[in-house]
Amino acid sequence: MANKRTSVLNEERRRSIVDYVNQNGRALVRELARKYASSEITIRRDLEMLHNRGLVYRTHGGALPIRAGTESDRNLTEREMQHPREKQRIAAAAAKMVREGQSVVLDSGSTTTAIARALREFQHLTVITNAINIASELSGTTIDVILTGGMLRANSYSLVGPIAEESLRRLKADILFLGVDGFDTQTGVSTPNLLEAQLNRLMVQIAARVIAVCDSSKFGRTSLSSIVPLSNIHGVITDKQIPAQHLRALKKAGIETAVV
Repeated sequence: MANKRTSVLNEERRRSIVDYVNQNGRALVRELARKYASSEITIRRDLEMLHNRGLVYRTHGGALPIRAGTESDRNLTEREMQHPREKQRIAAAAAKMVREGQSVVLDSGSTTTAIARALREFQHLTVITNAINIASELSGTTIDVILTGGMLRANSYSLVGPIAEESLRRLKADILFLGVDGFDTQTGVSTPNLLEAQLNRLMVQIAARVIAVCDSSKFGRTSLSSIVPLSNIHGVITDKQIPAQHLRALKKAGIETAVV
């Protein structure tokens, strides 16, 4: 009888944890342990079980709602339909930062795809990318395109995994335009896919300058997998709707910010 009651209590706690994560947008193991007067080991076990059931996303040190990991991982066609004018202005501003003869890294995404289109007029440029659609956008131009190999992610047309990573380790670039799904001025930039995040971190390592490119809707959002903290970002290009508190935080951090 006692075992049955314990099992019921465990399930009640886990249901409550799911509600808490959904209501708060995230939860840390230590705060859940305090809230439910349980050990951190028990909470970690709960989160693993809930993750396996598809009820939360398990992260290092806590959990995120399922919606935080899935909403932003829509296919590229859907993302291109969101904020198209803002992305065009961001792309135009990004192109002005590039000089003939430079090497440019573009990660996958709708904003970086717009940047690729804006770069088509350059005569002497090398573009490194893991996105097959970006390589296609630049075909027929005089731009040299280096496309990483790797495993194809169908919804983003991007190549990820060990082969893509090994390709990047052999290269150096002048500038990286990094599209992100979440931009938190406290914790940094993030993306929904773990393999994509790992590849993005390598892109940051090989680039002399890192410019985050994102429309204002991405600020204040945290996605599943962290890419890099704010200290790794040299500049940001975003639109005029960026919330004032986030703009202040960027300026306080000494990050060059272009609002277009």
